Amino acid sequence: MNALTLPDIAAQASLQAFPLEWVGMCGIALPVLFDGQRLSAKADAGVSLDDGNARGIHMSRLYLALELLERETLSPDLLRRVLRSFLDSHTGMSASAYLKIHGELLLKRPALISPLEGWKSYPISIEARLKNDMFHVELKTELLYSSTCPCSAALSRQLIQQQFVQDFANRSLQHADVLQWLGSTKGIIATPHSQRSSAQLHLRLDEHLEDLPFIAVINDAEAALGTAVQTAVKRADEQAFALANGQNLMFCEDAARRLNLTLKRSPGIKACHVRVIHAESLHAHDAVAESLFNWGTF
Repeated sequence: MNALTLPDIAAQASLQAFPLEWVGMCGIALPVLFDGQRLSAKADAGVSLDDGNARGIHMSRLYLALELLERETLSPDLLRRVLRSFLDSHTGMSASAYLKIHGELLLKRPALISPLEGWKSYPISIEARLKNDMFHVELKTELLYSSTCPCSAALSRQLIQQQFVQDFANRSLQHADVLQWLGSTKGIIATPHSQRSSAQLHLRLDEHLEDLPFIAVINDAEAALGTAVQTAVKRADEQAFALANGQNLMFCEDAARRLNLTLKRSPGIKACHVRVIHAESLHAHDAVAESLFNWGTF
C-alpha cells in the first residue's frame, strides 16, 4: 500500500493575492554561543512574502535553519549565513529575511578595592536583516549605574557650610575640633540624592565587522559613566563607590553626552541611539535624555 502524500496547504494559491512585508515566528527558544558562554535566548525569524499568490511560507524551514546558531559562536558572518538560508529555502517567494535574537549576557566583574568579584547580567538583543544582498545588523543592550545630582550636591555643600559657620562662630579653629566635627553627624548635615540609573544603547554596525562588540561596548560605556553598579562588595568597596559618586556628579544630559562621545570612537559602530534614564529619588518621575549620531542617515 503506497504511503499517502501529505497535503502542503502553504503551497496553495492565496485567496486574496497580495504580498506581505513579514511572515515568521516569534519567541523561539534557542541556545546560542557567545564569548564562550551558551546563552538561553529567544529568536524571532521571518521573511517577506513577496509572491502575493502564495498562501504562506514554510516556517519549518526557518526553524531548521536556526540550528546553525547552536553550533557556532555568534558573529555577523553566522547571522548572514542563517539569513541566506532563510531566503534560499524560499526562492521565488521572498526577497528579504529578518532575525532577532535576545537574551542575557553574564560578565564577571571585580570589586573596586577588595579581591571579591561577582556576576552581572546584561540584556542583549541582535537584529539582522538581509535584503537584495544588503546586510544590516543592529545591537541593543542596557547598563545600570549610579548617578548623583550636581544640583543636590551643591545645595548639600551649602548647608554644611552654614552649619560649620554656626558651630564655629566666634571660636578659634583647632585641628582636632574640626576633624571631630567632620566625622560627626553635624559634619554631614545634608547629603545629595543619587539614584540607580540605566543607559539603553542601540547600535548600528559596519557591515564588514567580523565580531559582535558587546563586551567592548559595555566596558567602554561603563568606563565613561564611572559609577557602574557593583556586585559583591566589602566596606572598602562601598566607600570607594561613594567616593566615585561624589567625584562624578552628573545630570542625565551629562551621561547621554559621555556615551555619545564614547560610542563615536568605537570601531565598527556607524550609528547609535542612546537613551539614559535617571529614576530620581527626589521626584516620583524619571529624568530622561536621548542622543543620536548618524541615526537619521539610513
